[in-house]
Amino acid sequence: QVQVVESGGGWVQPGGSLRLSCEVSGRTFTPWRMGWFRQVPGKEREYVASITWIGGSTYYADFVKGRFTISKDNAKNMLYLRMNNLKPEDTAVYLCGIRPTMERNEFHFWGQGTQVTVSS
Repeated sequence: QVQVVESGGGWVQPGGSLRLSCEVSGRTFTPWRMGWFRQVPGKEREYVASITWIGGSTYYADFVKGRFTISKDNAKNMLYLRMNNLKPEDTAVYLCGIRPTMERNEFHFWGQGTQVTVSS
């Protein structure tokens, strides 16, 4: 019942910036956390960042700290990821995930993701 659409990806040179967006619609509920993940073909999905939906506490993977900023707009059911100082190793499909509860550390994925390519 949940629909997720990621957008904002594209091609940038190393050191460039992008802002990703995730729009959630369909089933009405208040998630515990929403997060960004990324995936490269043939590799496991990788955690990037997350934010608690009500409190707004943010969490980041070490490799993006100081470069990426996760944010949200509760009224619009939107999740964002501002990515600065992008590196070639950031190239991946970025996916928006939803963690429904605090009790279960599980993120659910419904979208197709948005491609981010960082190269010279």
